[in-house]
This record gives sequence, C-alpha cells and structure tokens, in this order.
Amino acid sequence: MGAEMNAIDVHGLVKRFGEKTVVNQVSMSVKTGEIVGFLGPNGSGKTTTIRIMCGLLTPDEGDGTVLGFDLRTEALKIKREVGYMTQRFSFYEDLTIAENLAFVARLYQLRPVDAYVTRTLDDLGLSSRRNQLAGTLSGGWKQRLALAACIMHKPKLLLLDEPTAGVDPKARRDFWDEIHRLAADGLTVLVSTHYMDEAERCHRISYISYGTMLATGSVADVVRDAGLVTYVIEGPGLERLAGELRGRPGVEQVAPFGATLHVVGSDPAALKAALADVEKRDGMTIARGETSLEDVFIQFMANATDNMQ
Repeated sequence: MGAEMNAIDVHGLVKRFGEKTVVNQVSMSVKTGEIVGFLGPNGSGKTTTIRIMCGLLTPDEGDGTVLGFDLRTEALKIKREVGYMTQRFSFYEDLTIAENLAFVARLYQLRPVDAYVTRTLDDLGLSSRRNQLAGTLSGGWKQRLALAACIMHKPKLLLLDEPTAGVDPKARRDFWDEIHRLAADGLTVLVSTHYMDEAERCHRISYISYGTMLATGSVADVVRDAGLVTYVIEGPGLERLAGELRGRPGVEQVAPFGATLHVVGSDPAALKAALADVEKRDGMTIARGETSLEDVFIQFMANATDNMQ
C-alpha cells in the first residue's frame, strides 16, 4: 500500500439498530501514519463507527476502503491488518500475562509463539512480570498489556476505543508517547477519547454527535471554526456572579476555572453587552481569554439532539 493512499477512506456510513440510526452519513479519511482523535459524547456512535471500520459490523449504507480493502466485501482482510483495543480490559484475568499473549499469538497464527510472546514482553518492559496474573495488574499495566496484544501481529491500523479511561496521568502520558512512537514508524491510529488533553495530542480530530459528524480538522481549525468568544473574569463573589450571568442574552456557557470564571458565547457583541455592568463592579477584572477545545466540545453537546430519545 502506497503512502499516498489513505488508511481510512469511508463515505456516507449509516448503521441502524431497529428504529435507531446510530451512525448517520459519516464520512472520514485518515492518512497513513496519522493519529486522528475521535471525539463525541457517550452514545454518539463512536464505537459503532470503529466497529464498522475494523470489519466487525457491516454498514446499512455507505462504502469505502480501510487499508485499501473494500469495507463490504473484504472485511476479513481488514480484520487481519487492524489492531482493535476495546473500552474494557478483555483478557483472562486468571491467566498470566505470558499465557494471555500466547493465546493472542495463536489466534493470529503467529509462529513460533514463544518468540512472539518474548519479544512483545521485552518491547513493553513486561518481561519481569510474565508470570503475573493479568487480573492483578494495575490499570496502567493492563492498558500496556492490551496495547501489546493489539500490535503483536504488526497491524497497519490501530483502532483504540477510549483506551485510557481509568488510568493515572503518568500512565496516560507514557501510553501516548508509545502511540506517537508507533505512528512515527508508519502505523495509523484512530483513537476515541473524552480527554481534551489527549485530543490535543492528535494530528487531527473528528467530532461526532449522535451519529452525525459535526467537525473535523486540526484542534486549532476546530476551535477557530466554532466561532466562540471567551472572557475570563476575576474578582470576589464569582459563584454568585455565575448564577447571575446564566441565562443572560449572549451568554452560552459559564464555567468556574480555579479562581476565575470563564464566560463563553458565539455572538461577540451580545456577550460584551451581557458583561458590560460586571466590569464596573469593585474588584472585578474582565479579559479576553482563549477558547479551549473543551468549550467547543460543550457547545457542540449543548446544540445536539440525542437521537436515542
């Protein structure tokens, strides 16, 4: 597969379960070696979209290619070239780390099994723990084991579904360092996440809301295109002020951040007018702030309607 071909190129994907349309006309392209963050509220269709892309589900409508293979007719070939890490730790907790990896190696018909297991343990610094029961690992080590199992068969595409939920910040950072190292070697990564700092570590992000793709691009692009204005207020009695500001014309979000209050809106003139009297109060300062990805995320969520209602 040439570097010029997209690792993922899908158009108009639709998936229904009964009356519910869970994925609605989703199109996405991901370049080879790119890390793309997949964002959206719970139940927004991220997992279903990922399962379609790794050949586990057939779309009701739409088509495209993953790693150059046809989504509809070559799902089996896609499965062999993809590493898929699910939300939940899916190993036999009463088997050792080495036994779990041996099981995965046999599934992919990797031979000799012992050589693959040993190399994988070495790569991830797990050799000294090879005989430890998987169920006794901490969250961070379980995550490393899951990643090891995903990349053992040398996939070309890694699909990660909220891989760092419940993992401490250092383990999360180590995990992301590893993802960037793998991408630098040509592995393509699509990762769903709720963490804004993780989204900011991706080359590009795609935001899906209740089955519909709302935005795609670099973090800077998505923040810019959202067209939000943010003011930061400092001073006394911010909790009371927050209650006052909510519901004023032009004020769309009010959020405490430490000893400051962030006020967000999409109409600059209306927002400025809403804050005009606050500036005159004793001890209050108001300054333009930078709109964060989280502000945009919340705005998208506020404007979306839940297709599951």
